[in-house]
Amino acid sequence: METITRAIDSDSEMVAFGEQLGRIFAHHTGPLSVHLIGNLGAGKTTLTRGILRAFGHEGAVKSPTYTLVETYEFPSRRVYHFDLYRLGDPEELEYMGIRDYFVEHNLCLLEWPERGEGVLPAPDVMVNIAVQGAGRRVALQASDAALQAQLAHC
Repeated sequence: METITRAIDSDSEMVAFGEQLGRIFAHHTGPLSVHLIGNLGAGKTTLTRGILRAFGHEGAVKSPTYTLVETYEFPSRRVYHFDLYRLGDPEELEYMGIRDYFVEHNLCLLEWPERGEGVLPAPDVMVNIAVQGAGRRVALQASDAALQAQLAHC
């Protein structure tokens, strides 16, 4: 699948880009798994803030580093924001019933998905965020051609 890349110059641009992604995710039917990949401070939670704003969330968005997951309820979709940074072993996800999150119209945003390798389902969308000078380089890939085409317009 082709990689779509975007240059992001500021936190406000990252939030705006997240809102564009969120609008696409809001209209997608069925469950969605989005893997957010990047080093500490790359902007994964900032992007998540934008995605949640597209659904109407106006409050703070914190990374669920200690709780592992934060839940956001919206009329059209339930969004789960995972941070697996402190996960000791992927098997811990089985104990928390991880497979139950990837159903219906749920959107699962996963920071540090590599920590759950072997347990997590394959991503529908992969978002790779890398520091590039003072900004960020975002690379997107979708497993579905129609979703990939929508992402190309962000």
